[in-house]
Amino acid sequence: MLGVGLPELAVILVVAVIVFGPDRLPEFARQAGRVVRQLRQFAQSTQDELRRELGPEYADLKLSDLDPRQAIRKHLLEAMDDEPTTSPTRPTLAADEAPPYDADAT
Repeated sequence: MLGVGLPELAVILVVAVIVFGPDRLPEFARQAGRVVRQLRQFAQSTQDELRRELGPEYADLKLSDLDPRQAIRKHLLEAMDDEPTTSPTRPTLAADEAPPYDADAT
């Protein structure tokens, strides 16, 4: 829910009661609910219209797919999954063997 946890929600509620008063707060909550519902309906109708205009190839299109950050993240993760992960072979040391030491490198 937009990164708002229970403590933040409680603070917002207390501030709303102080600013609007307990008498007008229910009406503001109803209006906010209507606005959110209308925004969701608008977003859904826009998404449906976009799918209809683009054709059947894009039937599974989501609005989040149009976000450049999401698209880049998706393609990078797919590319990382396609690449075989090979680690360079390292010699294993025996239990009493010391690792190599290069005095010039330190």
